[in-house]
Amino acid sequence: MLTLLSLTAASDAYAQDSFPQKPVRWIAPVLAGGAGDLIARAMAPKLTELWGQQVIIDNRVGGGGTLGMGLAARMAPDGYTIVLGVSSFVVMAPGVYPKLAYDTQKDFAPITQILAAPLVLLANNAFPAKTVPELIALAKARPGLVSYGSPGNGSAAHLASELFRHLSGTQMLHVPYRGAPPIYTDLIAGQITIYMGTLPAALPLTKAGRLKALATTSTKRSRVYPNLPTVSESGLASYDVTTWYGVLTPVGVPPPILNKLHTDLTRVIRLPDVEERFASEGGDIIGSKPEAFGAFIASELAKWAKVAKAAGVKVE
Repeated sequence: MLTLLSLTAASDAYAQDSFPQKPVRWIAPVLAGGAGDLIARAMAPKLTELWGQQVIIDNRVGGGGTLGMGLAARMAPDGYTIVLGVSSFVVMAPGVYPKLAYDTQKDFAPITQILAAPLVLLANNAFPAKTVPELIALAKARPGLVSYGSPGNGSAAHLASELFRHLSGTQMLHVPYRGAPPIYTDLIAGQITIYMGTLPAALPLTKAGRLKALATTSTKRSRVYPNLPTVSESGLASYDVTTWYGVLTPVGVPPPILNKLHTDLTRVIRLPDVEERFASEGGDIIGSKPEAFGAFIASELAKWAKVAKAAGVKVE
């Protein structure tokens, strides 16, 4: 028995130390040049240097990220395929798509959550409200006055806005777009009233005075907007929304290789230049253990399924 245990331990150690022995494919179900893609591309060269094997970013877009996730779910569970997980298609999509080519919890093993960042509640400059309480008061006094944009049904901005509407007891008009750029154009022009935007896109527009920021969406203030209150401290205490990024792999990867992936990915996340890059985008670096990331994913799936059901959001 002792001999068997020794051989097993030696085999596990060898598997962990020798991995990888060929290039690793990193599926990114996001557009090249977007926030998620830039996160993967900031880490891939560091992993290539660490492993002595190339890490190849494979952008597979479509279906709001669900096509790339479906592809990743079908890959061999050998550690040579990892996938960039984004909150919108890891935990939000299962609540709004009746049929998906993957099950987040059954088909994927979580490795680590990379970072999380709040959204920014933006408003057209001509809109009278300057705070969240003023926005809620106006929306209640004049139902239908407030319209909000989103990059499409079931998107993060859509569900974040629906959660806000539900908790505040307001009626707001949803205006879906095909992507974020036209939303900002119409928001600046006053065609829509508010939008839950990302930090990197919101910051230059608010600094230039083209839009005003009313609040951020996580429970603590953003380092890039230190003087801006959160939605939760503005009256909706339970409101907490972040856009987060993580790394997953097809379920069934041997534990020694899964441990190796976690150890090396979290090591790269904490490199000073990588930390600085992520911090400049307003993100909070996480680097969680697989168990903690898995528990977080489970809680997020339950949360957004309830929001989607309450709002009646379905994407065919």
